[in-house]
Amino acid sequence: MINSQEIRTGRHCVFNMHVHLVFVAKYRRDVFSKDMLLTMQEVFGRVCIDFEAELVEFNGEHDHVHLLVNYPPKVAISSLVNSLKGASSRILRKKHPEIRNKLWGNALWSPSYFASSCGGAPIGIIKQYIQQQQTPH
Repeated sequence: MINSQEIRTGRHCVFNMHVHLVFVAKYRRDVFSKDMLLTMQEVFGRVCIDFEAELVEFNGEHDHVHLLVNYPPKVAISSLVNSLKGASSRILRKKHPEIRNKLWGNALWSPSYFASSCGGAPIGIIKQYIQQQQTPH
């Protein structure tokens, strides 16, 4: 596992990028049990490894989940989200067939999601740093 504050290196870059993701069950139905959340955490962790990312933190309630993911710059967040939702939906249905009784139609996740970059210096500090650069005359 990677220390979430550790600067990582790629072939042509140095980075430390985190995203906070929130996925909501379709129609915010009370779907998830503690066992389902544990299954999701395992699935999300494996998907992140496939993307050379790390699931730093995970938790959820009956109708939504929060993830904190450390990811490389080559990863498109939308692709990561699609894989996370797709794999979790497929495996939850397989390991917890009772979930079908709680869903409206066949969809587990709402098609939308929340994503926010996080970590590092606040935006105001970065803006100030950029503004203070010595522009050549």
